[in-house]
Amino acid sequence: MKRIWLLFAQTVTVAVAVLFVVGTLKPHWLDRRNGLPSVVPVIESGAASAEPAANSFREAAKRASPAVVSINTSKAPDQAQMADPWFRFFFGEQGQGQPQAGLGSGVIVSEAGYILTNNHVIEEADQIEVVLNDGRRSTAQVIGTDPETDLAILKIGLGGLPVITLGNSDALSIGDQVLAIGNPFGVGQTVTSGIVSALGRTQLGINTFENFIQTDAAINPGNSGGALVDIQGHLMGINTAIYSRSGGSMGIGFAIPTSTARSVLDAIVRDGKVIRGWIGVEPQDLTPELAESFSISSGTGVIITGVLQNGPAAQAGVRPGDVVTQVGDKPVSNVSQLLSAVAALTPGVPSSLEIARKDGKKRIQITPGKRNMPRTQSNR
Repeated sequence: MKRIWLLFAQTVTVAVAVLFVVGTLKPHWLDRRNGLPSVVPVIESGAASAEPAANSFREAAKRASPAVVSINTSKAPDQAQMADPWFRFFFGEQGQGQPQAGLGSGVIVSEAGYILTNNHVIEEADQIEVVLNDGRRSTAQVIGTDPETDLAILKIGLGGLPVITLGNSDALSIGDQVLAIGNPFGVGQTVTSGIVSALGRTQLGINTFENFIQTDAAINPGNSGGALVDIQGHLMGINTAIYSRSGGSMGIGFAIPTSTARSVLDAIVRDGKVIRGWIGVEPQDLTPELAESFSISSGTGVIITGVLQNGPAAQAGVRPGDVVTQVGDKPVSNVSQLLSAVAALTPGVPSSLEIARKDGKKRIQITPGKRNMPRTQSNR
């Protein structure tokens, strides 16, 4: 009897040990429901990439990236600077005779080879080379520049060019998702994502005419002139500047809206330059105190503090102290909006101003003149 009990105990011990091993290594062998094995989820290598994630921007990048180019510029060294003994003392002889190189980006906007970029990317360059995303290279010709918006138009002579679709930047809203595409630091084409952080940014001291889209999509040196696109891959702006204390992205970047870029492109291709209106006034933003004295809402006009003698505004009867609330059919609430609205007028073609005085509002007719080209503008 004792021997039988010992055999039984050994059998139970072995059975428990087997059960423990099976339960540890193959637990699904023990889980049976209605005679069917349990379902164990298995993630196979590569299975997650079979379908794009709901928040993937791959299609937008695929549509827009081929039309975004890298721009390499070079400038001959300043011979006067090279001859300066102090320059040679501080920088030595090794840098003499070497051209200065620059990097930037651009966007192909026409099958004819027109490229939008920033003026500061190609300014004063002696040679400009465009490198396409497919590896092709071409020397670029400067068709025209517009320093007041920091835009420039180049042209290359290659065929079969990819062209970006111009979007409606006026339809953008804060919070919309956008992508920035360019060649930061010369590492090669890069796509970053973010949202529209703000619209209509002005008074940044970057350009004469400012109406920037602000985004937190990473923009770095070399991205200038590149594309800001929506999630359909449509061009919403030309990346231009960043706010940075380190030289790199800090989440505050600025792009020129496509609406501005399109008008500059059309003008330069048609006329070789941008022709803007001018009326000869000195404007100032309206303070709440002044608005109250004129019985108008604060932020609904621009006060005129000076009028050029014999200028278009003086001839139309505009006086210092007048508050301009509308130019043509465009309401204005700050100096930047007034400058842009006046610049959009066609020189020599009569238009109208709506002004507020203490004795009430009135509409006057004015014939704008031609705004003079800045001295820094290139005449290539």
